[in-house]
Amino acid sequence: MPLIRPSSDLRNKYNEVSELCHKYAEPIFITKNGQGDLAVMSIETYERLVGKLELSKLLNEGLTDVNEGRVIPAEETFKQIEDNFK
Repeated sequence: MPLIRPSSDLRNKYNEVSELCHKYAEPIFITKNGQGDLAVMSIETYERLVGKLELSKLLNEGLTDVNEGRVIPAEETFKQIEDNFK
């Protein structure tokens, strides 16, 4: 269940909001005048989310390459890697 807090909590209860962000490792939704306004999260949660997005992008690029025939045999790839370390 999402955590929802009023915008006044950012000013009046910042430490409590920060602790919740770290404890639950998910965004806290901040409302302004009863309407959704912001999502606040810890740096760790943000970095994890961005990492997942980057990984998803790379996987999609790889799948596109496979589907379009832009592949080389694994043995050739490993040889190229080994040659780079010589």
